[in-house]
Amino acid sequence: MSDPAPPPAIPDERTLRVEALARVEGEGAMYVRTSGGRVAEVELQIYEPPRFFEAFLRGRSYTEPPDITARICGICPVAYQMSACLAIEDACGVTLDGPLADLRRLLYCGEWIESHVLHIYLLHAPDFLGYPSALALARDQADAVQQGLDLKKTGNDLVDLIGGRAVHPVNVRVGGFYRVPTRRELAPMREALLVARDQAEAMIRWVAGFDIPDFERDYVFVALRDPDRYAVVGGELGSSAGWSAPIAEFDDHVHEEHVARSNALRAHLSDGGPYLVGPLARYSLNSAQLSEGAQAAAADAGLGPTCRNPFQSIVVRSVETLHAIDEALAIIERYDEPDVAAVEVVPRAGVGHGATEAPRGLLYHRYDLDDQGLVLDARIVPPTSQNQAAIEDDLAGFVDRHLDLDDETLTLRCEQAIRNYDPCISCATHFLDLTIEDDDGAGPGATDRRPPGRRGR
Repeated sequence: MSDPAPPPAIPDERTLRVEALARVEGEGAMYVRTSGGRVAEVELQIYEPPRFFEAFLRGRSYTEPPDITARICGICPVAYQMSACLAIEDACGVTLDGPLADLRRLLYCGEWIESHVLHIYLLHAPDFLGYPSALALARDQADAVQQGLDLKKTGNDLVDLIGGRAVHPVNVRVGGFYRVPTRRELAPMREALLVARDQAEAMIRWVAGFDIPDFERDYVFVALRDPDRYAVVGGELGSSAGWSAPIAEFDDHVHEEHVARSNALRAHLSDGGPYLVGPLARYSLNSAQLSEGAQAAAADAGLGPTCRNPFQSIVVRSVETLHAIDEALAIIERYDEPDVAAVEVVPRAGVGHGATEAPRGLLYHRYDLDDQGLVLDARIVPPTSQNQAAIEDDLAGFVDRHLDLDDETLTLRCEQAIRNYDPCISCATHFLDLTIEDDDGAGPGATDRRPPGRRGR
């Protein structure tokens, strides 16, 4: 009997490159180089052009940021609207509570449902099941994909009912809403959510059965925390490193810098280290505040009280979807129509801070207003820009552990590792400052950093 063939030799030098990432929102690329059997260089290249939202918020009325910033993203516009409203109201000394605050949370539940389900079924599940796309997956598992589409529709319908339309809602305003729903209008939504709850439980069982790589990471988690509930709208900053802080102290803990390979600023903690925002961070800091049903489903799916495996983010998102459905049902059950659709917000000079948990993670807004309520300065820090360093660290760690894979397989697994984050590159690229000095036809920053295949387009 002959000896088994030796494993193939690992090349001393390798380059993995994806010039246009698929199944993510926006335009980005991946570059990994190994040397001497170790990762030498990793780049998440974000080349989608910046869109300058902060710049054209300047000089606008304090009433306008919720509508303007909603256009940053078609998948999570509610997150931008809610963070903007909180920051403007903070600057003006207003805090919402009661039914109006509940309605905001109900609207956010709709967004969590539709966004998480979109990612799970259409963007990420194909990676685990060996399909190049959701369309290919649907040919073999049509019932599963249809269930995902039905579940997503429930989230869209909830956003439509509260927000006035499913994409870029028009019913949100500083101080509340232009119109609030009646109990009668919310009643049919309750029946749809009960059906969706069964679908979400089935989704959790489905994704828990995926072949998930064993890949634990030592993250520093950062997410909102609320002593009374699973933090979504407001709260304070919390970290697995042991610190907590009011939202107004965000800048004391998070710093941003520009790197040449990215049209999005790169965030790090004040000590220079990377950190993680998003489902894993929320779950690991706040899992005890999930609904009872979501906690039970998480345990049945094999999750402990914390989760440090980025490939299990698809399971955590499924659990958060069930939690959002449970919370939506609870809000509808106790809903009393408010006396007014919005409280009065009188402009004044000041700086306001607001943060909410977008499906992809912590979203921070800051506005500086003058005494007429005009925006003097704006700052928006979206989750994908905060996670850039963590994504690159994951890629380096994953490649180091799997150098025995061939280039094609390893490249596909690296793309899957990026999709763990459900990155919204379009969200991340709106805030780069632009300065052009053109004395001789080529100012600073004129180098084209886009991958060769994308230049000139």
